[in-house]
Amino acid sequence: MSQMLALAVPLVLLVGWLVRARCGVVAVAGAAGSVSAAVTVVVWAAGRWPEEDRWPGAVGLAELASLLLLLVLTLRIESGRRSAAVAYTIGAAVALWPSRFDAISGPMSWLTLFGFGSTLALPAVLVGLYLRGMDDARRRSVAAARRAQRLELAHDLHDFVAHDVSGMVAQAQAGMVLAASDPVRAAALFERIEEAGQQALTSLDRTVRLLRSDEADLPERAPRPGLAELTSLTERFAESGGAAVRLDAPPDREVPREVAATAYRIVVEALTNVRRHAPTARVIDVRVRREGRRLEVVVRDDGGGPQPPGPRVGEALRGGSGLAGLGARVEALGGTLCSGRERAGGWQVKATIPLEAR
Repeated sequence: MSQMLALAVPLVLLVGWLVRARCGVVAVAGAAGSVSAAVTVVVWAAGRWPEEDRWPGAVGLAELASLLLLLVLTLRIESGRRSAAVAYTIGAAVALWPSRFDAISGPMSWLTLFGFGSTLALPAVLVGLYLRGMDDARRRSVAAARRAQRLELAHDLHDFVAHDVSGMVAQAQAGMVLAASDPVRAAALFERIEEAGQQALTSLDRTVRLLRSDEADLPERAPRPGLAELTSLTERFAESGGAAVRLDAPPDREVPREVAATAYRIVVEALTNVRRHAPTARVIDVRVRREGRRLEVVVRDDGGGPQPPGPRVGEALRGGSGLAGLGARVEALGGTLCSGRERAGGWQVKATIPLEAR
């Protein structure tokens, strides 16, 4: 009759499987290990099973396999005191299981018993800890990738939205001057302000949507602008009024995408800073050329006359987050970025980026 106790742990496992969503795998593992150890104690009191009886042994082997599997799952999904308590409970239950049979007697038999239990439990512990380490590494990798992606989006938001908004401000100021004297040109400026506002809103909406999305739901990002888009960029800047832009950027299809995108963003940031901090500038020279195995980007403005002695945004890469962030990006690609005032007046931003990865 006591042999019916061999079905206790399978019944607990069946019930635990049905309520695992509510109780959790760790709770089911702890309950199964405790019941298994309790069954062993009851069998000691009621009389051990004969060794030649096969069906309790067959059920017991399935019980051992289930306990070891639960041990692996417990150590994989949880750490701390609760996981350690469950691991010790299952390890003790596995070690004591052979003592249900009357063949176990004497000190050497008990030593063999615990050696058998340790041999079974130790690989399960190692596998569980290994899988938990892999899961932790994967979570750290995913978190780092998401953090890098959000930083990238923040840079996009600063570079492109700030550029559009600064253009809107400059055009609005010009529109207020022309509103009374030349309503037609003022109306054209207001149309450009509307277009720039729509572009800024589109960039802002896309960035916010990406920041709110999970990794699995992230939409595909639009291709990054590169050297081919410099012409339209400088034309839009010149149309907004203020300064003429002279672009010297021969098409080069062999420039890596990351280098081309970084060069484009350097030009965007430099033009934005000219609009913000050098409104009297009349001519801006933009030069992007291949120099051997490097790409050189130079943006220089004439300043429009004598400049005040105070620092300007971008000086020594300390004045604003835009050039500082781009400086870090250029350094990550193995290049250099510097900016400073020229002797003849005006400001220059210069970057040198290797075409081959570091």
